[in-house]
Amino acid sequence: MMIHSTAVIDKSAVIEDNVEIGPYTVIGPETIIKSGTKIHGQSVIEYAEIGHNCEIFNFSSIGKRPQDLKYQGEKTKAVIGDGTTVRECVTFNRGTAAAGQTVIGKNGLIMACAHIAHDCVIKDNVIIGYSTGIAGHVEIDDYAILSSSIGVHQFCRIGKGVMIGAGSMVAMDIIPYVTAQGDRAVLAGLNVIGMKRKQMKLSEIEDIKNAYRILFMSKLSLEEALVKLEDAQSPYVKEMTLFIKTSQRGITRP
Repeated sequence: MMIHSTAVIDKSAVIEDNVEIGPYTVIGPETIIKSGTKIHGQSVIEYAEIGHNCEIFNFSSIGKRPQDLKYQGEKTKAVIGDGTTVRECVTFNRGTAAAGQTVIGKNGLIMACAHIAHDCVIKDNVIIGYSTGIAGHVEIDDYAILSSSIGVHQFCRIGKGVMIGAGSMVAMDIIPYVTAQGDRAVLAGLNVIGMKRKQMKLSEIEDIKNAYRILFMSKLSLEEALVKLEDAQSPYVKEMTLFIKTSQRGITRP
């Protein structure tokens, strides 16, 4: 364990072996930092659980009280999964009574100056770009990539394997495996490069392409398209249709 002499560690914090904490960092109450994690100088972390082998860069603020006027001081936390990197000046608030916690999954990359608000669930292998703001209660599924300077409206859902272009304003749910861009964001096609990087079979990608055509490029209404896709055998197509059926905000379209 390597803790700089100027770091301030609350008595209730649990710091496991092989953790490095840089100068002038503050580790506040009810914080757990697991082995292999490095905290760079002048960061502030409280009411948080930081996984194994994470790296948190300078001036990050993790687990501070949510920016929600309804918050009344209830005990909540922020959670970061194993292997996730948080770059400089990120703000990542703890949850409210609504969910109790804000979560970033495993092996994520949160780039500098990004903001993740209360009660969000960011799943595994997600990349969030520079200066992107994620409002409260947002859900982002595995392998999604959000470029820089994106704004995501509260309660939006972003599906698995989505790629969102820089400067986009996301106001509605975005179904899995697509690309989106613009203000307000619209679909711009499928994230074929992302699917190939995940080593999906060509036949699986073709199933997704066919479903996309039926959903958005045919003359069918969305309801009719969903009926036509009911018997699809592809688990990826099933994932897309279930996402649409369970959307509360409505979905982003081309």
